[in-house]
Amino acid sequence: MTVVAIDYTPAIRQQAGIGRIVRGQIEALVRLNPGYDLRLFVAGRITGDDRRAAPLPLHATPISERNLVRLWHRLDIPYPRVEWFTGGSPDLFHATDFVLAPTRARRKVLTVHDLAFVHYPNAAMPSLHHYLNVVVPRSVRRADHVIADSHHTARDLTEQWQTPPERITVVQGAVDHTHFQPVTDPERQRVVRERYAIGERPFILALSRLEPRKNFVRLIEAFAQARLEERLPHRLVIGGSKGWLYAEIFRRTTELGLQEHVHFTGFVADADLPTLYSAAEFFAYPSLYEGFGLPIVEALACGTPVLTADNSCLPEAGGPGAYYVNAEAVDSIAAGIVRMATDAALRSQLRAAGLAHAAHFTWERSAQQLLDAYARALA
Repeated sequence: MTVVAIDYTPAIRQQAGIGRIVRGQIEALVRLNPGYDLRLFVAGRITGDDRRAAPLPLHATPISERNLVRLWHRLDIPYPRVEWFTGGSPDLFHATDFVLAPTRARRKVLTVHDLAFVHYPNAAMPSLHHYLNVVVPRSVRRADHVIADSHHTARDLTEQWQTPPERITVVQGAVDHTHFQPVTDPERQRVVRERYAIGERPFILALSRLEPRKNFVRLIEAFAQARLEERLPHRLVIGGSKGWLYAEIFRRTTELGLQEHVHFTGFVADADLPTLYSAAEFFAYPSLYEGFGLPIVEALACGTPVLTADNSCLPEAGGPGAYYVNAEAVDSIAAGIVRMATDAALRSQLRAAGLAHAAHFTWERSAQQLLDAYARALA
């Protein structure tokens, strides 16, 4: 039987974003039962809860993830190899988070989620930016096959590092449609509004980790401009934990006198997301650059119309269920906010189109695309 080892570390360490993608794809892959001997590798120690939540037994390391990163990627030392922990050399090793760990697997597959660190170098701490610019292209060169989250990222790989298109497979993210669906129960919406201190006013939802690439400063400035133009009754509700270089987000809110109108909820529990999306009048996601744009599809699956940017992969995620703006132009974002907030017919049109578009993004489809990538790598 073909042995496939998969780096499940992001699924354990990251709750949102890449972690959600890896969990969704691998859980669906296990359900498909493809006939492979699947082994889940985790860098660093794990808990009993981690083991119970995983779809298969976990092969963890006694060495911490931080020390492994130092050995493997900062010092480029090819030890310890993945197979030391997974019970023998696999036929294929899938590195799921930008960087390829040392292995003697017959074939090596690498997922590159986006090239944001190339296009927006100031959006990350200098040390992280330098690290990614060294280890990611090196990992791409060493991989036999590369997975991209979107067609845009696939083109980026070819243009930036001349990765041949035949070495790339697009494996898109998805949503769990049993979880992300419209929540119309007023009591459930009331409870979530109360839990996150949102209040009763209509609100525009924005959701992501607080970092420069998510473009929250321009969104806040655009919201202030839209309020001046139309005297909108809405609040702007921004959910997400603090990432890096986020101080300007709070400073700009204060400078514009929006403390009563821009509300920061902090981290939003996964269980509350469908209700929060459903309660919002629309979802605003004018990011500067994305690899897939998973929150867009989540919002659409909940029947929430989306305002997003026309860059990178965002039109792939939003399709006909989104209204598109220029992420680098405050005037464009402000005009989009006014249009979405005042045009109920547009929101209704986007809601219907978005639900139909989001229905295509299932984890079963994503897992089948992943199997196609494995087959191409093993051929």
